[in-house]
Amino acid sequence: MGASDLLLVGLVMLLGLCGVLLPGVPGSWLVWAAVLWWALEDPRPVTWWVLVGATVVMLLSQAVRWALPSRRPRATDATRRTMAYGGAGAFLGFFLLPVAGAIPGFLAGVYLAERLRLGSHDAAAGSLRTTMRTGGSSVLAELFACLLIMGAWLGAVFWG
Repeated sequence: MGASDLLLVGLVMLLGLCGVLLPGVPGSWLVWAAVLWWALEDPRPVTWWVLVGATVVMLLSQAVRWALPSRRPRATDATRRTMAYGGAGAFLGFFLLPVAGAIPGFLAGVYLAERLRLGSHDAAAGSLRTTMRTGGSSVLAELFACLLIMGAWLGAVFWG
């Protein structure tokens, strides 16, 4: 697989990560489809192991999301900007503190967005709790699964 094809796969994955933050967009399935595309184009065994792992992670994340509250961040005054901050925080946290940093990064991003919007610590903390209870945890679970898949893909591309 050439460098331009790998770049396209990476761009589809980034589009999928952004899609996770927007209600109604099948972001996680875009990430999985990018891994499928890569595995079909690159016949090495590692690509198929990454695809199998991505499939398992996707199925587990769908089961976890089913058990969590539904995605209704609009009902809590959480804006798209809030979810964008949370997504950026999760992305940065995932790479700054490998894997585990995505969760505190997401929380910090949502808190920062709410702090900027509302102005006080108490209001931002309350809004963070409400956001996580009414759909933020579902978004975080799906985003974390997609980051795991993307991290496995990056690992296989660079070190596999």
